[in-house]
Amino acid sequence: MMLTISNQDHHLHPRSLVSSSEASSKSLGLQEFTGSKVQNVNNSGERLDLFDELKRRFLSFKKHKYLEELEHFQTLKEAQSPKFMVIACADSRVCPSTILGFRPGEAFMIRNVANLVPPVESGPSETNAALEFAVKTLEVENILIIGHSCCGGIQTLMSMRDNGDSSFIKSWVTNGKIAKLRTEAAANHLNFDQQCRICEKESINHSLLNLLTYPWIKDRVRKGLLFVHGGYYDFLNCTFEKWTLDFKGSSVEERGRSLVRDQELWC
Repeated sequence: MMLTISNQDHHLHPRSLVSSSEASSKSLGLQEFTGSKVQNVNNSGERLDLFDELKRRFLSFKKHKYLEELEHFQTLKEAQSPKFMVIACADSRVCPSTILGFRPGEAFMIRNVANLVPPVESGPSETNAALEFAVKTLEVENILIIGHSCCGGIQTLMSMRDNGDSSFIKSWVTNGKIAKLRTEAAANHLNFDQQCRICEKESINHSLLNLLTYPWIKDRVRKGLLFVHGGYYDFLNCTFEKWTLDFKGSSVEERGRSLVRDQELWC
């Protein structure tokens, strides 16, 4: 199956997603906590410390998670053997462990702006260092790249001009330049927000292809020891799209489009 760029979002047959353990209903969101309490000044003129809330959350975790699953946490003292390497965006709204319910020890994670994977020729970075450790040392069986709706990194990428000013963020998101060019070529008749949504998904596929520029990843994929997947979390509608890069021989593209399989929509 080919993942193609279209004017509309892909309409897939929905698949049920097993819900993960929910956080304690007593826990305040930090934004709510900040808005309702931190901005208030008590009689002594002292601001309530945000760390009081973090402490409460930690003690709740220890009581309701750690101690109740003590046997599981004890096994993690010896070693970790995660099945997944997850590359996700640093955006505070899209925590993979919350969305997909990963337990400690199940996923080795790296988060960066716009969930990008630079090609091997780009040189060392924290992302490819994490990839090397996950693949060579931990021998993970799956790499999952998760993008998301309303991605600020992709918006920055799509608004960049070739002669624009430089910054750390802009230098980093240029790793997705090919995805930008493909989006502009296929969707230049759409408005900016629509183009960004398309690029959010196109950049995931571009990063999947960049994974195969690393010989030690491509070799394991070719042997069927490692599978690379894309995921897209729409937090506006709480849906999750998942697909797998279809590696056939030496080709993962056909007519400039990534070949994918096992495409699902969880909603």
